[in-house]
Amino acid sequence: MIYDIKLRIDYDYEAPSDHTRNVLHLLPDNLGGKQRVLSRLLDVRPPPNERRESRDFFGNTASSVSWHYPIDAVSFDLVARVERLADPALLDISPPLGQLRQEISEMQTLSADAPHHFLSPSPRIAEVPEITAFVQSLITPGMSTARLVETLGHALYTRMHYDAEATTVDTPPAEAFAQKRGVCQDFAQIMIAGLRGVGVPAGYVSGFLRTFPPPGQPRLEGADAMHAWVRAWVGHEMGWIEFDPTNDQPAGIDYVTLAIGRDYADVAPVRGAMRSAGSHATTQSVDVIPLDGA
Repeated sequence: MIYDIKLRIDYDYEAPSDHTRNVLHLLPDNLGGKQRVLSRLLDVRPPPNERRESRDFFGNTASSVSWHYPIDAVSFDLVARVERLADPALLDISPPLGQLRQEISEMQTLSADAPHHFLSPSPRIAEVPEITAFVQSLITPGMSTARLVETLGHALYTRMHYDAEATTVDTPPAEAFAQKRGVCQDFAQIMIAGLRGVGVPAGYVSGFLRTFPPPGQPRLEGADAMHAWVRAWVGHEMGWIEFDPTNDQPAGIDYVTLAIGRDYADVAPVRGAMRSAGSHATTQSVDVIPLDGA
């Protein structure tokens, strides 16, 4: 499936911001066997004095931008065409959870994709005993690792309520889990904390999800949003699999990946520093349009 993607993020500052610097994770990349980028263009307004594209540790494209003069607003516009390849039907040949530790120890690599980087607490995801206990309550004798990932995703979908007003970008997983409310970022980071708590390497995926309008109604421009889901390493044979606990489904052909990391801090669309007074406002709009119009 080929998608045309348009993303716009606007920031408006109450007072001019001096010496603004940002790191952007807004350009999708090729992912072998999963995703092919046919074109991509990121426009930044006003034009920054400095701009540089590089690769971060996890292989994502990171755009560094900075302004040497005061600005009171900035816009980031992405236009991309991405082919999302269909996932092959997979048999569950992942090991039982009790054998996963051995398979991890046999991985003699510290490459960016190695499971070792995704086992320990990360900047935004600490170990949460209550979440670990919740996951442990789902484990049955002989359960495969891949089955646990799916079971946990379903359990969180059932337990949690999607509520855009309940949390902020800085809400820790423990708080969102306790109140049983949150958005896709919270669902994903709770699931990651739970998997790591029982020894399953897990990471955070930022990207886009194709959505469908109600039957008989036209699709609204800009109605989509950026999305987040989970990737988990389930052994040598299967490697990394992806699951979306917000929608209780594997992340398949309707998902386009933007960046991969340990948690939101690694893949934040816009991160940086500014010197200003007062507050700021931000708005976002996303379109994910199948090229065939389906």
